[in-house]
Amino acid sequence: MTPIRLVIADDHAVLRTGLRMLLEVQGDMAVAGEAGDGAEVLQKARELQPDVVLMDLSMPGSPSAEVIRQVLRASPKTRVLVLTMHDDPAYLASAMAAGAAGYVVKKVADSELLSAIRAVHAGRTFVDLTQSLDSPSHAVAGTGRTESERPKDLSRREREVLRLLAQGHSNQQIADRIRVSVKTVETYRTRLSKKLGLKGRAELYRFAVESGILTPGP
Repeated sequence: MTPIRLVIADDHAVLRTGLRMLLEVQGDMAVAGEAGDGAEVLQKARELQPDVVLMDLSMPGSPSAEVIRQVLRASPKTRVLVLTMHDDPAYLASAMAAGAAGYVVKKVADSELLSAIRAVHAGRTFVDLTQSLDSPSHAVAGTGRTESERPKDLSRREREVLRLLAQGHSNQQIADRIRVSVKTVETYRTRLSKKLGLKGRAELYRFAVESGILTPGP
């Protein structure tokens, strides 16, 4: 079996060494290169054309969302998996809108990170914002209903609002885009929360990603 070829992008050399040690003992993974800043990860992506770039959001250089876009332009078949300390849905939204295929926080267990790498390499989306949310691979936190069932309950407009929320747009931006009032957008958000049984922006973001309403891409 051909191993998953990875580039580790983080400005902390000690962390890169630890990740390399973890990944290289996996039978299905191989570290093709490392990068310490935005310019270097772009160079490595262009030269190595890796399967997965495991990337921190806080490296020196260009804004992380722009680096993600540049990596995907330089290596279209590469999947970007964000590994970050930022446990915040706003960072998630920015990364996924830029084209990231997955987002995990650095406090996750090693097994969770390995699952994320395998998932994004297989073409799936993997999101884990907090340890308080259960594994995203089957059901979305908030109700006992599976993610395959729940999108069917949403109207076309509700799905549109949810997609725009997941892309990081504010209520005002969504209102301008779909030509309704801000109050109407707030009503849609309340309705989405009640229909899906989700609480807060983080769970709405996560549901949009996992259900396919928000599809990562460059």
